[in-house]
Amino acid sequence: MMNHPARAFAQHYHGEQRYGCDPYVYHLDMVALLCLPYGSDAVTVAYLHDVIEDTQASVSLVAEHFGEYIAACVAILTDEPGDNRAIKKARTYHKMAQVSGRLELALLVKAADRLANLRMCSVTQDQEKIATYQREHAQFVASVYRPDLCEHLWDQIHIVMTHLPKMS
Repeated sequence: MMNHPARAFAQHYHGEQRYGCDPYVYHLDMVALLCLPYGSDAVTVAYLHDVIEDTQASVSLVAEHFGEYIAACVAILTDEPGDNRAIKKARTYHKMAQVSGRLELALLVKAADRLANLRMCSVTQDQEKIATYQREHAQFVASVYRPDLCEHLWDQIHIVMTHLPKMS
């Protein structure tokens, strides 16, 4: 995975961005590792899942390098515009709730991304992020969960959510 073309692409575009105190690629590696059992397209989308949202890369650039299908999945994972997180997430979750068929691969990657973020929160005990994920959890599940898509990831999400301290 360390020499994966999507990893190199994402690492280039994320540049000096950080994930906590680590280089951003650390987070991408964690999501890609969770997606590994689901195949090469899942790993590719995992590495690219934040590249449109957080960098200067565009959907068309992703499509040029990785194809239309991968670009469509990454676009699904890209937050919709809005004045604040609540508006962005509401719009993004609405978009994700409409996804079906082959594009559900994006939802699998979204579940892996959330699991990686939750695991990091459980280590760092970042109370603000824990509270945010707890507040959004019901809407997240309603929009992203699909039966039999990636039950192992959802089981792990449930376990981590259960063990996080309750925030108000």
